[in-house]
Amino acid sequence: METIFEMILHGGNGKSHAMEAIELAKEGKFEEAVAKLKEADEALNQAHHLQTSLITEEVNGNPCTVSLLMVHAQDHLMTAMTMKDLAKQFVDLYKLLQTKGTDRKNGE
Repeated sequence: METIFEMILHGGNGKSHAMEAIELAKEGKFEEAVAKLKEADEALNQAHHLQTSLITEEVNGNPCTVSLLMVHAQDHLMTAMTMKDLAKQFVDLYKLLQTKGTDRKNGE
């Protein structure tokens, strides 16, 4: 049960950092946005290691009970991982938009 709650915690932290990265990029704060993406990666890696430990236990013949809470933890983690991937794309897009806007201001 503790592992499941930790997965939810780290997944939620990863998703929050990813959302913060998008907001920072929107404000043109790209270095800070990249730092938030790194924090998202770190949190999601922690959650993924927990998930892997549960899978390893099952492979070794010690399955855990699949509860609604476990399903929620898995869903939470997968959604957070998707959000982090999308956040990276948003940061890149905001950088590109800023570059294009600068090019237009310089007459290009």
